Amino acid sequence: MRLRNFALALILAALPLAARADDDAVTRGGYLFDAGDCVACHTDAKNDGARLAGGRALATPFGIFYGPNITPDPTTGIGNWSLADFQRALREGEGIHGEYLYPVFPFGSFTGMSDGDIADLYAYLMAQAPVARPDTPHQVKFPFSIRPLLIGWRTLFFAEGPLQPVAVQSDDWNRGRYLAEAVVHCQECHTPRNLLGGLEHAQAYAGNPQGPDGLKTPNITPDKATGIGDWSAEDLATMLKTGQTPDGDTVGDAMGEVVRGTGNLTDADRGAIALYIKSLPPRRATGK
Repeated sequence: MRLRNFALALILAALPLAARADDDAVTRGGYLFDAGDCVACHTDAKNDGARLAGGRALATPFGIFYGPNITPDPTTGIGNWSLADFQRALREGEGIHGEYLYPVFPFGSFTGMSDGDIADLYAYLMAQAPVARPDTPHQVKFPFSIRPLLIGWRTLFFAEGPLQPVAVQSDDWNRGRYLAEAVVHCQECHTPRNLLGGLEHAQAYAGNPQGPDGLKTPNITPDKATGIGDWSAEDLATMLKTGQTPDGDTVGDAMGEVVRGTGNLTDADRGAIALYIKSLPPRRATGK
C-alpha cells in the first residue's frame, strides 16, 4: 500500500512539470509561427476568414493555390495529423497520405528546421481553436496538376534538411542564417525563379520580378545600385521590427505581413537576421 501511494505521489508531482513542458513548447512554437508568418498564407483575411482555416488565394504562373486549413479540426484541418505526419510535411514535402506537396508550400525552406523547432510548431498549432472549413481546391494548370510529375521538380530543386551550421561562422551568423533560410524563408519571395518554379540560387536574394501574386520583390543583397548596400545592419533590423525603411518609408503588401511576424522576434534574433543578410555577396537585381 505504501509503495502504491508513493508511486501515485510521484505521478501527481510530475503532472505540473509535464503541463509546464507542454506550455513551454506552445510558447516556443508560437514564436516560430510568428517568425514564419504562417497566418498570412493560411488565413483568408480579405474575406474575413477564420484564423488559420485556409482559403487564402495565391496566384502563380502555374495556377491559383489556396492555403489549407491548419487548425486542429480533425475532419477538415490537421487535427488527425501526428507529429510524424507534420514533420514529414515540413521536412520531406509530403502530405499525410504520402502525396507530394506543391512547392508553393515552402517545404524547400522549412526542411532546414530542426526537429525540436518542428515539434514546438506542431504543439502550437494543436493548441489553437479548431475550425471546420473544407479546403478550397487548387486551380492548377495542366500538366502541373498531375502531382506525380512533382518528382521531377523535387529531383532538380529539393534538398532535404535539416540545415547544418557553418563551423567557421559565429553563433549569431548561424542563427541569422537559420532564421532567414529555414524559418522566415526569405528566399521564397526574394530570389528569382526559373521557368519550372525552382529558385535560382546563383541570384539568391537579388529580388524577383514575378513574386507572389505577381508582385515584384526587391533585391535585399548589399548591392549598392539595386539592393540595400546603403543600409546598415541596424537599418535592416529596424525594418524587421517596425517596417520603417532608412528613408522614412514603410513597407507594405506582403512584406508588411512579414513584419507583423518579425516584429515579435527578439532584438537579438532580428539582429542575427540582419547580420546574415548583410554578409551576402552583392548581386545585381534581375529584371532591371
